[in-house]
Amino acid sequence: MKIYLETHGCTYNQADTNLMTAILEEDYEIVDNLEECDVVILNTCYVKLPTEQKMIMKIRNIKEKYPEKTLIIAGCMVEVDPIRLNKFAPDNSWIGPHKIDKVSEIVKKSINGEIVQEYGKTDIIKAGPNKKVEDSIIHILQISEGCNGGCTFCCTKVARGNLVSYPTKDIVEEAKDALNKGAKELQVTAQDTACYGSDSDDSFSDLLNQLSSLEGDFRIRVGMMHPKSLKNQVDDVVKAFKNSDKLFKFIHLPIQTGSDKVLKEMNRGNTIREFEDIINKFRKEIPDISIATDIIVGYPTETEEDFQKTLDLLKRVKPDVIHVSRYMHRPGAKSSSLQAVNHKVMKDRSHRLNEVKTQVMLEKNKQYEGTVHTALITSEGSSGGFTGYTDNYKNIIIDNATIGSFLKVKIIEGKRTYLLSEKI
Repeated sequence: MKIYLETHGCTYNQADTNLMTAILEEDYEIVDNLEECDVVILNTCYVKLPTEQKMIMKIRNIKEKYPEKTLIIAGCMVEVDPIRLNKFAPDNSWIGPHKIDKVSEIVKKSINGEIVQEYGKTDIIKAGPNKKVEDSIIHILQISEGCNGGCTFCCTKVARGNLVSYPTKDIVEEAKDALNKGAKELQVTAQDTACYGSDSDDSFSDLLNQLSSLEGDFRIRVGMMHPKSLKNQVDDVVKAFKNSDKLFKFIHLPIQTGSDKVLKEMNRGNTIREFEDIINKFRKEIPDISIATDIIVGYPTETEEDFQKTLDLLKRVKPDVIHVSRYMHRPGAKSSSLQAVNHKVMKDRSHRLNEVKTQVMLEKNKQYEGTVHTALITSEGSSGGFTGYTDNYKNIIIDNATIGSFLKVKIIEGKRTYLLSEKI
């Protein structure tokens, strides 16, 4: 019996797939294309409306084109919108993000003609050695699931639930195991990495220190940190970054808007001042730190004045990476009851924001021209060459390299999203 797993969405979802793969390969053959499989497990994302539409089209296409194959729906769609999913896949098995430890049992029942729809919250621990399949030099470390926030625009909370932090010892043991098997990059991931341990006796900065102390030549990428969760422990976290030669000098700190009024209406739990204070503390201690942030355009209560404050914030802070999303109502999100911003206004603001984004990111990358860095080569480039990341997680492109190696590179030209480089 051959199984194909297809993943959509975030790094956390990919780690869920890796975990399911490790469970399934004990009894089944895992294949890497849909054509030759008997069972398809579609691990869905549901964070935005276009993604929702893409998932529905995927389900329809697989059911129509491959009616003989057993289709199982997994991922966030199962948890967030089972009513809508029931319209498109009522006769298929489902498995929610908190029930993936039952994947083998569900596959067995499904291929025997049963319809099994397992979802709902549990306290499953997804960290530990030998739990995930190893198929890359990059290993994803899930440190917790859920969050302790209540952002009005978010449906991921519906899928992932309240915060459940995994024991530090399990995470560290998984990291050791991955490094022993050849991993060169550990990706610390969660819905909000900075809230790790706030539900237990564990500490986020202590976890980073323990991971940094592991032996070997590798790097650690820390995933998204909510400013609300980071602000009261920022000094300890800055110290952990500064004292480690293994942590990428990079933080992903989503602000979503430049308006304190809108932040409050989003129930984000932090202010613009607190966001800037965090960035200033990192930059003071680690001048070359790279910063990414997220912006939502057109939140229902956003006025032109609020939007201008967002533009001003980006011009003032100058993040290295800016992720822009147009606001869209999502199932289960509190803001979905609000009147949406006019489409033309939304389009205009999105265009203006993207102009600032391009200007700021290109200006930042141009500053790297002529500089020399050590880069970890992680993959082949989509348009040729190879892709890697400097010690402050700047994306470089180089003509020739070996995946998994560390190279000294010189930056030839700064583009908006990457740095053209040559080997020294």
